[in-house]
Amino acid sequence: NKMTDLNDHLFAELERLGDEEMTQDELDAEIKRAKAITGVAQQVIANAGTCLEAARFEDSKLDRDLRLPPMLGGSDA
Repeated sequence: NKMTDLNDHLFAELERLGDEEMTQDELDAEIKRAKAITGVAQQVIANAGTCLEAARFEDSKLDRDLRLPPMLGGSDA
């Protein structure tokens, strides 16, 4: 999965929300679904931001002995 996949899913949901032929019940269900999708999307984006910050940290560190924690891709050594 890539961020472009997430973008595709979000735009697909936007198109579904714009369907003017939905009944009110269908629209209510789609709104509920959209809220769930955006909640997950926010967490995916936050995780990607953390990974990016870790990569920036790893790339720009001044102390060659400084290591990332294992949960962020660093080694235990």
